[in-house]
Amino acid sequence: MPPASADLSAVLVVAATARELAPPEGWRVCCCGVGPVEAAAATAAALAVSRPAIVVHVGIAGARRASGLQPPAIVVGTETIYCDLGVPERFAPSRLATPAALVEAACRALPPATCAAIGTSGRVGHTSGCDVEAMEGFGVLRAAALAGVPAIEVRVISNAVEDTDRTLWRFDDAFAAVQALTPRLVRELAACVR
Repeated sequence: MPPASADLSAVLVVAATARELAPPEGWRVCCCGVGPVEAAAATAAALAVSRPAIVVHVGIAGARRASGLQPPAIVVGTETIYCDLGVPERFAPSRLATPAALVEAACRALPPATCAAIGTSGRVGHTSGCDVEAMEGFGVLRAAALAGVPAIEVRVISNAVEDTDRTLWRFDDAFAAVQALTPRLVRELAACVR
């Protein structure tokens, strides 16, 4: 249990949609919009206004069937991979590692979570080299990295990446799970702030 004195206002929680944002209990929030470009721009703007100690990106995601991750499994991102970028790393990064201390804190807060790389793509089904797919993570974490703020991505699985029929996706369960886990996650991560 983190100390009661943890400063929750030092944490900025970023999500693509309002349905992924839990009502703030002292932490700050940013609804960044859908896709990597919107996410990067909105996060950079939020960081320019007020510099938090930690950025926590939460939301729903898809998982490849072969991963065994079923909705509403929780995934703590160990790294984020920008799958849409096809240039050498010397021109622009396509992978960002999550600080180990944040991964450890997230795992303490969310014991059933799986740790894995999370891919970012502006199109559903277009990630590679990872079992978990989302649309904003790299944008959020890259904006935070450029601002010198440590950041982590935590997702709840809503669907199999291979399911093109969105009526099969468990949006409501995943949105509810994201909102439910956010307070525990934020409190544990806020305790990492020195």
